[in-house]
Amino acid sequence: MKITIGNDHASFELKLFIKAELGKMGFEVRDLGSDSEKSVDYPDFAVPVCREVLAKKADYGILLCGTGLGMSITANKFKGIRAALCNDLFLAELARRHNNANVLVMGGRVLGKSLALEILKRFFTTGFEGGRHQERLDKIIKIEEGN
Repeated sequence: MKITIGNDHASFELKLFIKAELGKMGFEVRDLGSDSEKSVDYPDFAVPVCREVLAKKADYGILLCGTGLGMSITANKFKGIRAALCNDLFLAELARRHNNANVLVMGGRVLGKSLALEILKRFFTTGFEGGRHQERLDKIIKIEEGN
């Protein structure tokens, strides 16, 4: 599976950890994020990750910033992106099971490494249920097409 990851300065350390863990899990990772803790603007890193997911160059995206809020807001401006800010295992599971999220967002200043790893595992081991949830996603797609 191919994962594209983007981050800002506030989540640089978490990104390094996540990249290493994804490698251990057998994922192919493309890093489009900041390469230091020098202050940068998170939208500059959300955009290329979302474009890669939409172009099918990556199966999923991961976006990291201080809280995850800025990245999730930016990512969800893209038609076809379903970015989910996940701060716990329940949200990670439902983001996939009910919302078929294609971008996982986490906050480097909010989560410790061990919880971030568990969220990552839960997100990537949970499948989409479809059914009534697909009907809801279809409504979201119609909203996107109308805007």
